[in-house]
Amino acid sequence: MTDEHDEVLEIEEMTADEKETGLIGDDEQVEPSVEPGIEQDVEPDIEATTESVVEAVLFASDEALTAARLADIVGTGVKQIREHVRTLNDKYKANSNAFRIEQIAGGYQMLTLSPYNHWLKKLLRVREDSKLSPAALETLAIIAYKQPVIRADIEAIRGVAAGEIIRNLMYKGLVKIVGRAEVLGRPMLYGTTKRFLETFGLNSLKDLPKIEELKKPD
Repeated sequence: MTDEHDEVLEIEEMTADEKETGLIGDDEQVEPSVEPGIEQDVEPDIEATTESVVEAVLFASDEALTAARLADIVGTGVKQIREHVRTLNDKYKANSNAFRIEQIAGGYQMLTLSPYNHWLKKLLRVREDSKLSPAALETLAIIAYKQPVIRADIEAIRGVAAGEIIRNLMYKGLVKIVGRAEVLGRPMLYGTTKRFLETFGLNSLKDLPKIEELKKPD
């Protein structure tokens, strides 16, 4: 009985030692292998490889990055960076993507191909047209806070004519006619549009800053 008891104790001690050294375990799990130099702070269903990290960094950068800088960010060698760039460009070409990784000013940058310049120029023109002058912003602010408001009231607040600016704001889709005032001549009432909310990141007009918040502290 004593020999059998000692044998059981010896097995239990061996099992405990093996658990401590990681040789066995009740809920033993094998850690997934990760590529050296890649931090696995990603979603479970996304596998971050060195190549995909190079792509992500170049996609997010608004300036050219040298191979050395990329290597430092990604955690690999300059030679590997150049190989990954070639591989990525081969994939882009095979998939007929509208962009490539180009060498610019001694570095790499992700750029669209020249055949798409025609459409990109249209995009830039739209962005340029969307810019507002200080006078337009001031007029738009009055309309946003006072709406529905007639032109005469806008001009009374600003002290200058506002017809041309209002027309420009309507052209940009930020202001619209919302009705007519019940006063002599029934002038048009102006208010903001859904595009105004989208442009300024507002969910509704209730999200506009309070007037008190806009006042400069004494």
